[in-house]
Order: sequence, then structure tokens, then C-alpha cells
Amino acid sequence: MRIVRFSAPIDLGVGTDPLFGVLNEQDSILVLRGDPIYAGIVPQDKTLKLSDVKLLAPVIPRSKVVCIGKNYADHAAEMDSQVPSEPIIFIKPNTSVIGPNETIIWPKMSERVDHEAELAIVIGRICKEVPAAKANDVIYGYTLANDVTARDLQKVDGQWSRAKGFDTFCPLGPWIETEFIPKDQKITATLNGQVKQSSVLSEMIFKIPQIIEFVTNVMTLLPGDVILSGTPAGIGPMPAGASITVAIDGLGTLTNKVSFRVQ
Repeated sequence: MRIVRFSAPIDLGVGTDPLFGVLNEQDSILVLRGDPIYAGIVPQDKTLKLSDVKLLAPVIPRSKVVCIGKNYADHAAEMDSQVPSEPIIFIKPNTSVIGPNETIIWPKMSERVDHEAELAIVIGRICKEVPAAKANDVIYGYTLANDVTARDLQKVDGQWSRAKGFDTFCPLGPWIETEFIPKDQKITATLNGQVKQSSVLSEMIFKIPQIIEFVTNVMTLLPGDVILSGTPAGIGPMPAGASITVAIDGLGTLTNKVSFRVQ
């Protein structure tokens, strides 16, 4: 099932507040009552065309975006790092989240803004100390993410909060796929038509169940929280005005533009 979050023109008669729906194979949206993560699938008697609405980030995390660093061996190598013995975690604020086709704002204090294609896990319920064998019980679904990073600031700071925490630095979308099963699907990042990152999800060092177990032994996760599962090799700078597309087989594509540097 594909869950979308969207806004619609006022003339469609569904209001102007963000809405949720189920996207079917004919590109029509069955409008839902409330956020399905909390309210379940409760249909309204309304159907809209995908082409008539604007897709938003499919989830705005209620508390946090937890990220896994260096979770592909080739990415660790390109960062001149050793493969970690346990997951490396950091947090992006929920205010960094934007949706498909929204603009990544290049901040004034950075000279280099990089793309990082990632699989994002959406949490479906409050959870703490979840065994790996029960990880699927707390996962609502999956979506795409771009862990945008001010690479120069990451190197200067020695930790990652500023470099990865700017507003607009966490594009998510285009929808949540509740039946997706991560295996060996291809993951790519394409910058201005050129493929820059290309790998498969099976190359992750720490698999999804291990990630869930590790993170929930550190902190409680809330419904709507998101975990970014790491990026493969090929990270690099996005020039001003660039178009960046993250894709994973079975999850669609997530495209964003990059602004000119704020002056």
C-alpha cells in the first residue's frame, strides 16, 4: 500500500490542509480521514487524481530523524574510515524535512552541499528495546531520503549536527510503501542526469533488524519517527540550480532542486 501526504487546490473541495490518501495503480488517491499512522486506514468518500494534487513529505517525524553513518563499506572507504563495528547514529531535526520537488536551500555558511541517497524507515508505534527478530512489528513502511550534508562544515566541526541539520536538508518521499521488503533492490542518486551513486540495499553493513534493535536500545522511537539507513559510495557536491533524484526499485523516485547559495 502506498500512503501519500498531499495538498490540493481549493476548488477540489477537500480543504487546503495537508491530507493523507492511498495511491492506487491508476494514479488515483483515495482520501483518508486523519494520519493513517495514528488513525489507521479510514477512507473518506472522495477520490482525487494524483496529477491534481501536490505531494508533500509523506511523514513529518513527531520527534526525530535518526541516521546511520557509514553503513556501506564503500562509503566508509571513500570517507577514509574503517568499517564500524556497531552502528554509528546521529540525529537530524524534524524541521529539516521537505517533500518531493521542494527546493534544498544552500546555506550561506557552507561552501559545499552534498547528496546522500538513502532508504528511510518509518516507525509505526512507540517502541523501546526491540529485538531484531521483532523489528518488522514496529515498522510502518519505507520511503526515500536524501541526507543532504554541508560537507565542509562536517569536516570543520568534527561532529555532524550543524552539517546535516539545516532546514530543507532531509527530503523525504514520494510516498510510504507499507509492503516493501528490503533485499537487493538498486539504490541510486542521479545529479543533473548523471548517475553518481549506485548500489544495492543488500550491501548495507547493518541490516534493518539490527538497526532497529540498536537504535531502540539507545532511545525510544515514536510513531512517525524516521530512520535513515545509510548511503553508498559516490557522495558528492550538488551545484547551484542542480536537480538531484534519489531512486530505489519499488519505492519510486524523489527529486529536488538545489538553490543558489544564500548571500
